[in-house]
Amino acid sequence: MLRLSPPYFKRFIQARSFDVIYGGGEANVAVSLANFGINVDYLTRLPINELGDACIQYLRQYGVNTDKIIRGGDRMGIYFLEMGASARSSKVIYDRANSAIAIAKPEMFNWEHIFKEVSWFHFTGITPAISQNLAEICLQAVKVAKSKGITVSCDLNYRSKLWTYGKTPYEVMSELLKYCDIVVGNEEDADKVLKIQTPDTDVTSGKLDPDKYLFVVKEMMKKFPNLKIVSITLRGSISASHNQWAGILYDGKKMFISPHYDISHIVDRVGGGDSFVAGLIYGFLNFRENLQKTLNFAVAASCLKHTIFGDFNLVSVEEVLKIMEGNISGRVSR
Repeated sequence: MLRLSPPYFKRFIQARSFDVIYGGGEANVAVSLANFGINVDYLTRLPINELGDACIQYLRQYGVNTDKIIRGGDRMGIYFLEMGASARSSKVIYDRANSAIAIAKPEMFNWEHIFKEVSWFHFTGITPAISQNLAEICLQAVKVAKSKGITVSCDLNYRSKLWTYGKTPYEVMSELLKYCDIVVGNEEDADKVLKIQTPDTDVTSGKLDPDKYLFVVKEMMKKFPNLKIVSITLRGSISASHNQWAGILYDGKKMFISPHYDISHIVDRVGGGDSFVAGLIYGFLNFRENLQKTLNFAVAASCLKHTIFGDFNLVSVEEVLKIMEGNISGRVSR
């Protein structure tokens, strides 16, 4: 979709121009993986106009295959982002009603064709939140993917402003998660989507306590015994510009805990969770059974994303590995 942001941390009421960026949950994951050298197809529906063309070109320049994108509809979804700073939080206004993807119909998607030579399918909870049609399309997708032995991952990504068509997040996502192998979220996702509350946590304190999330990941696996991996991002918000960042991963037997990163100057936190998911997927594909290294890679990758303007995490594997090795000085690379 199209992201419009007032420049230089201006408020909406001050804006006389907007920075134009294309992005979105699944697109952000796709670009990250392409930067890591993974072959990625991105699937959506875009209008047949210059904005649709520009979005496709934007994805292609980062190495994402767009051949499976469906064209049609009258408009692209938009979100407006007012970027926060210090004590002022960021704000988002959605303009996604009647977008090309929101009004897409299940018969438009030939999953047998879409899933040819595919080994992994990723979607977010944002997509089924947009419309009843998309919830049905996602359910079709995960059922076919599961029947073909394709690994299915989901980032819960709860967005309260999008769930407006009458279905609750719990009833929609509970059905979709029955066909997933890996699920990613945070404490709000667990609470608002799956009705699992994290005991005695306060994300506004700026402190992270990973051990308190063991209850959450265990409960998620109890509800969905088909899950192989549950991972949670941990964000301690000191201010809009200063966060603590970490993550945990649970395989049903052991909980892995990542190093903590102190991100004292955030450039853009949008896409932080998506970059974490992309890091996990890369780790699962390349680090074999080393779950600790996989988690560490994901957290380091998403730490870097907070330093990059826009939705996409435009970093290489080598840059992530340097962060994992402790190279966080920010010295000029000459």
